[in-house]
Amino acid sequence: MVRPLITELSLTEADLDFVVGEAVPKASNLEELKRLVRSEDGFRAALVGDDKVFQRVMDDEEIFVKISPTLYFEILLRRALKELKVATHTVERAGRQSIPVFDSREVVDLLAKPEVLLYLAHLLGSFTRIHSYTTSVRVRRGVRRRQRFSDMDVDSLLRLSETVEEEHRFGLYKRIADVCLFVTGVFPDYTFLDYRYPGTGEMRPMTSGRVRRSLEDYETDGRRFYGLAQQHPTAQLLALHEVFGLLRDHFTSARKPLTFISAHYLHSQKQRLFGAQAQV
Repeated sequence: MVRPLITELSLTEADLDFVVGEAVPKASNLEELKRLVRSEDGFRAALVGDDKVFQRVMDDEEIFVKISPTLYFEILLRRALKELKVATHTVERAGRQSIPVFDSREVVDLLAKPEVLLYLAHLLGSFTRIHSYTTSVRVRRGVRRRQRFSDMDVDSLLRLSETVEEEHRFGLYKRIADVCLFVTGVFPDYTFLDYRYPGTGEMRPMTSGRVRRSLEDYETDGRRFYGLAQQHPTAQLLALHEVFGLLRDHFTSARKPLTFISAHYLHSQKQRLFGAQAQV
C-alpha cells in the first residue's frame, strides 16, 4: 500500500526529539533513530507507543508547548490500542446509560492499521483549532450574499459544498465526515442532548435554521461523506482513498477509540482541548 501523505508529514523535528529523548534517553545515534521513526511503521509504533512516552504526556501539563497535537493524540491512540487488545468489550452510551458491546476485536483490527491510526490522530489534532470564515455565495443570477461558515458545523459545511464546483469539494467532504466521526466519538453525549431533553429524554423541538441530528444521523452522514471523499480524485493523489473506504465501511468501530481516549485519558481536559465544540 502507498503510504498516505499525512504519514510523511505528521511529525515535526520537535516531535521526533521528544519521542526519541523519552523512549531512548541514552541513545547516541539520534538522527538514525529519528529517520527510522519517520520511515518504519513498526519502529514508530514501538517508540511512540512506549510506556515512558505515554506517562510523560499524561504528567506534563505543558505538553502542547513541546509537541504537536497530532503526536499527542497518536500517543493516546497507541496506548488505547494496547488496552483495547486485552479488553473484552467496548462501551456505547445511550443517554446516561453505558451499554457493553462485544466488538473489541473489530475495533482493534481497524485501529491496528497504521494508516487508520495516523489519520485519526490528525483528525483529533485538527479539532483543537476551529476556523470560521465568511464567503460570498451566489443566491441567483447577479445576486450574491455573504455567509459565515464554521469548519465544525455540519450544516454550514453542507451549504458551502453546494456553492462550489465538484473539483473543490474534496476538503468539504472530508471535513463533514471528520466532524461526524469526531462528535460521535469524543462527545457522544452531545448527540443525545442535541436530540432529546437531558432530564426526561423526550424529543427536543426543531429550531429554525438548524438541523437536529441523532447519533444515527451523524453516522449516516459520516459514512456518506467518507464515501464521497473516497471517490474524489484528490483522495487518490493523497493516497487516502483506502483510509476513507475503511472509515466508511467501519464507521462505528472507528469512533470507538475516540470514545475510549475521551473517557480514559482526556477527562477534564476535553473542554480545554476542544472548547469550540460547545458552540456547535
